[in-house]
Amino acid sequence: MAFEGLSDKLEAAFRKLRGKGKLNETDVRTAMREVRLALLEADVNYKVARDFTARVTERAIGAQVMESLTPGQMVIKIVNEELTELMGGTRSRLASAPHPPTVVMMCGLQGVGKTTYCAKLGLMLKNQGNRPLLVACDIYRPAAIKQLQIVGEKAGVPVFEKGTADPVEIARDAIRLAKDQGYDYVLLDTAGRLHIDEQLMDELKRVKAEIKPHEILLLIDAMTGQDAVNVAAAFNEALGVDGLVLTKLDGDTRGGAALSARAVTGKPIKFIGTGEKLGDLDVFHPDRMASRILGMGDVLSLIEKAETTLDEKKALELEAKLRKNKFDLNDLLNQLREMKKMGNLKEMLAMLPGVGRQLGDVEIDERQFDRTQAIILSMTPQEREKPDLINPSRKRRIAAGCGMQVEDVNRLLKQYRDMQRMFKQFNGKGMRKKMRRMGQLPPGMGGGLF
Repeated sequence: MAFEGLSDKLEAAFRKLRGKGKLNETDVRTAMREVRLALLEADVNYKVARDFTARVTERAIGAQVMESLTPGQMVIKIVNEELTELMGGTRSRLASAPHPPTVVMMCGLQGVGKTTYCAKLGLMLKNQGNRPLLVACDIYRPAAIKQLQIVGEKAGVPVFEKGTADPVEIARDAIRLAKDQGYDYVLLDTAGRLHIDEQLMDELKRVKAEIKPHEILLLIDAMTGQDAVNVAAAFNEALGVDGLVLTKLDGDTRGGAALSARAVTGKPIKFIGTGEKLGDLDVFHPDRMASRILGMGDVLSLIEKAETTLDEKKALELEAKLRKNKFDLNDLLNQLREMKKMGNLKEMLAMLPGVGRQLGDVEIDERQFDRTQAIILSMTPQEREKPDLINPSRKRRIAAGCGMQVEDVNRLLKQYRDMQRMFKQFNGKGMRKKMRRMGQLPPGMGGGLF
């Protein structure tokens, strides 16, 4: 995930501050020098990194911090506030036209993922109760129209196309259709190039002048580093973009573009791509991202992801079963499937305060989910409901049925019983107090099959 390297280096710099009962100006300036180097190594623009650390230093050497009982924590608080401000301060929402449809123009270089992200945004809007329409305005790239139709179908969002007609005509006709048929968002998938050229910009300017979109979103590939900032500056100068969409933030990238793009262009980051699936598009919250970078977690985003992904009815049924201590292997199987819907497990765990740093470079093999499911599915319905029936001969049959070892079956059953004991304990008196005291993940989540 992006920012992992930056988070580690910032944590190393702050660790020295936390260990001191009192700070002086030299301590602060030394720490800020390390912070600036960490930002530069993360591919943050030099001027942005310099100005950022200058602001933090100025605030941190004030009397209020120096005389504080916890000066190290006060400095981290200032860094968190300045980092949030650097990335925009507050969430910036997608424009909404007073008289629908709202026209959103997606632009960017070829290969950045405009077509896919049109479908991702369309799916997000659809899930929010809107009626979006995708429009194929890229008439140059081979199979661009077909690709939009394919991803549109997967997202359940209709696509408007007129072959290789003029992009302005296509957009104009799409908006007319949207008004007639009650679509409230029109998402224009415009053409891109491998590099910025006059022909590309002239066409985009012509579309903007004729259509007058309510929102122009520029897609930036976070993995291209400083070049992404240069692209953002060039597009903004030519078109006057309204917001940024950062793609590939789930990859092994230094992520500096996210910290630089907004500062250089003055335009807010509105969405971030966190994976390859159509549902892997998140609204960008500067404060939450700052907390994640500083290792403080992002519980709010985790809750929102759970609310939009998980089946509420199943959750209530599971809660009732837990209260009656009737959690069986069918329930465990359902929970594994629900967790897989939420996306990358390591990314979810990293949203919990402190957990991301503990994980470090540990790789979580998500294929273990599939192996666990295979073991459970190899059992009979009766065995899933009453795991105590599983004797040695049944274990051998289950292991043979799923291509695993008896030891794997034993491990799963042990972890299931550990979970049962934990749930039984929490159902007793003082459950809330025990939950607050618990400083680790439930048994099984730290390794093994889960």
